[in-house]
Amino acid sequence: MAVYKVTVATGDMVEAGTNNSISITLVGSYGESRQTTVSFLFLPGKERSLSVYCGQDLGPIVLIRLHKWRLFLEDAWFCKDVRVTAPNGTLYRFPCYQWLEGVTTVEVREGSGKKLVDDKLQILKEHRSRELAARQEAYRWKNFAQGWPRCLSVDSVFELDSNIQFSRIRANNFTGFLIFQGASHFLSGFLLRRSSWNSLDEMRTIFSRTQGRDIGGCL
Repeated sequence: MAVYKVTVATGDMVEAGTNNSISITLVGSYGESRQTTVSFLFLPGKERSLSVYCGQDLGPIVLIRLHKWRLFLEDAWFCKDVRVTAPNGTLYRFPCYQWLEGVTTVEVREGSGKKLVDDKLQILKEHRSRELAARQEAYRWKNFAQGWPRCLSVDSVFELDSNIQFSRIRANNFTGFLIFQGASHFLSGFLLRRSSWNSLDEMRTIFSRTQGRDIGGCL
């Protein structure tokens, strides 16, 4: 019997964890494992480890399948990555970095970069074909108006998959940065000044220096 050590990592952002059931299937060059339950509870920033028992050596692990299902309430899960250690000690890494929502199965390839010609196994060729079809479906384009650049063929950003949407964390960070910049300009231009402005040109000079200093610090 071949025993594979598997570690599943959850992202550390807010609400990345889930109380839905997550299971995994290992797919190797010589065969695949049975579907094995990882856990019913994942916490943000934490890892879950388990052993997957197989009747035979699967060979090099080329991809994994993550299965998510729920008993009652939907609870989306953000998978960071999965690491698989084979019986011979070889470590395989599977970067995921995506949300799993609803009852779904997601296939993740091993992290080594490969071109189309490198896909010798039929299962990898089929996976690449399905992934391409999914991308073409998700990123359809339309003409907004004559002479305008083309845009995504959706009526609202909420129609997009959550992995495509601009994340709330980024949005909050961006908003916070704007507030900070605005407050910095306000404090530098008004609250810290003890005398009246002499002219509009003097005001422009003060604000241009402040803005240049802030931008330089960000870079």
